[in-house]
Amino acid sequence: MRPETAPAASVTIEAETAEAFVRRPGSLDVGLIVLCDHADNALPGEYGSLGLPPSELERHIAYDIGARAVTERLADKLGAPAVLTRFSRLLIDCNRGEDDPTLIMRLSDGAIVPGNRTLSDGEREKRIMRFYRPYHEAIGALLDRALASGIAPVLLSMHSFTPQWRGKPRPWHGAILWDKDPRLAGPLIEGLRADAAFVIGDNEPYSGRLKGDCMWRHGTSRGLSHAIVEVRQDLIATESGQREWADRLASVMQRILAGRDGDPDLKRVKHFGSHTD
Repeated sequence: MRPETAPAASVTIEAETAEAFVRRPGSLDVGLIVLCDHADNALPGEYGSLGLPPSELERHIAYDIGARAVTERLADKLGAPAVLTRFSRLLIDCNRGEDDPTLIMRLSDGAIVPGNRTLSDGEREKRIMRFYRPYHEAIGALLDRALASGIAPVLLSMHSFTPQWRGKPRPWHGAILWDKDPRLAGPLIEGLRADAAFVIGDNEPYSGRLKGDCMWRHGTSRGLSHAIVEVRQDLIATESGQREWADRLASVMQRILAGRDGDPDLKRVKHFGSHTD
């Protein structure tokens, strides 16, 4: 299925801040929506710190360090709308399926989360209703609006990973995670690897084959081109690093979206299924 030609009038998305998400403005005509599932380490006042000391909320267990700033700068440079979470992944992880046992973590990288240890079914559902579903509904509404306008947008989800895991250094500077749809992932990997100074992982240190995650829900299930970008956290922990990586990704994405380095089917609805099927 190929969407009809985009209308002459631009489709502009305005900014919005809701309890569960922040939507940054941009034009759907760009053909791109940028997402950030673990943008912030904040918690709603009623939850306090979930019983954790402040130092734990500064760690990767609470959010993807640097990812928010890269997302915002990247989206602004490309003129694309973006949707970002407002609260910590420790409250609820918007990059998991609703039935995933890691949706609300009781133990994360050695840290016990007191506020999650005795989670009732009612509290779980409350968090899903208040913080999880509204985020995904905001993304879905953008996609519905784009598709209704004849635009099949590309989805790019920004994340970050720790420089080492269990004492072992990670050699990658960045990574692209994907499932079966190579239309965006392939050109992204190739574009980032064009600079020999960078080691770019292909589905490492994580895999993009997680049924129920954000890209599965909004990309795979809808047949939209999509990929997850991971950047090592020490490289984007500062403003200069965030600017450098946002500019690097913007340069690669501009070429892909313009069709110079991209797949000819990039902006079509095309179902590949998934490795998890």
